[in-house]
Amino acid sequence: MMTLKHFTFCTVSSFLLLLSGGARADQVFTDDVIIQNSLCVGLDCVNGENFGFDTLRLKENNLRINFDDTSTSGSFPKNDWRIIANDSSNGGANYLAIEDSTAGRTVFRVTAGARANSIFVDSSGRVGLGTSTPVVDLHIVKGDTPTVRLEQNASSGWTPQTWDIAGNETNFFIRDVTNGSKLPFRIKPSAPNNSIFINTNGDIGMGTASPTAALHVFRNNETARVLVEETSSNQTGRDLLELKNNGNPNIVLNNAANSNIWRIGAGNNLVVNNNGGSNVFTLSSSGALTITGAITTGGGTCGSGCDAVFKPGYELDSIEEHAKKMWEANYLPAVGPTIEGKPFNLTEKTGGMLNELEKAHIYIEQLNRRVSELE
Repeated sequence: MMTLKHFTFCTVSSFLLLLSGGARADQVFTDDVIIQNSLCVGLDCVNGENFGFDTLRLKENNLRINFDDTSTSGSFPKNDWRIIANDSSNGGANYLAIEDSTAGRTVFRVTAGARANSIFVDSSGRVGLGTSTPVVDLHIVKGDTPTVRLEQNASSGWTPQTWDIAGNETNFFIRDVTNGSKLPFRIKPSAPNNSIFINTNGDIGMGTASPTAALHVFRNNETARVLVEETSSNQTGRDLLELKNNGNPNIVLNNAANSNIWRIGAGNNLVVNNNGGSNVFTLSSSGALTITGAITTGGGTCGSGCDAVFKPGYELDSIEEHAKKMWEANYLPAVGPTIEGKPFNLTEKTGGMLNELEKAHIYIEQLNRRVSELE
């Protein structure tokens, strides 16, 4: 083992001269070489070089460190690598790079002027991009919209497609760069917990981390609502909600306050039942309607003046006048025409018939008085 103390001052000086390129012949050392001060290598190293704190300095206009692996056995790794500082051509780029020399590819490159802490790895292995204090495994810091880009080029034969994942004070979003930079997915700041939650079984919760259905919308602030809206300017009928089942599709209306449940089902007939009982409403495919209770209208049924005929001041036609109008129109005046095969308003018809019935009873009473007088 040979150390510096075995050399004379002149020997050391000659050795440094050899390493700095001043020698005219190659020098081969067959033992360890130890330098206890700094070392400068390159055409531009000078006598009295001011090293500062540099232990090893490479100094010339083309700076390269080559790792030339001379392994010859097929079982040993033998790839060559090179560390490159800047292009060697006039007008070239300024950078520090690691080159896979065997493959002729630059696998790592840092361009001069990169911002501070462009890549920072802390003692726990967390990586900071733009920060020296990463708090998660990968921490990206930027003054405006930190972004991750996923770009598929055509190198593997697939259609090019580029996506951005980014966030700022406005929203977190996914951007479809290839197709007009559309934003198909966005989350506004301060969105509540579990705004969208996907359970292990695939159930989706909106507002809940415990969805009990394929899609479970949960709110506790009186805002739970589902809206389906089509805003096309083309005014036409559209199917906006479809329930499809291999069997009868049902809609359940559950009053959580009293456990009262209504179910609307569609099979051969459209039916409604309460709490699993018999159907209280049945509409057949031919349009026949069956209900188990009474029909009560809450609309205006007395446009024709039902019950008004009994009030003072009502201008009641005489029997003869009413009969004339009836025969001329071929329908009861208050009821209106009823055309076969045409729809009519049952509520209005009911009010009109009541008005005519009340008039008829008045006319009967008038005729009864006349008969009594004649008798």
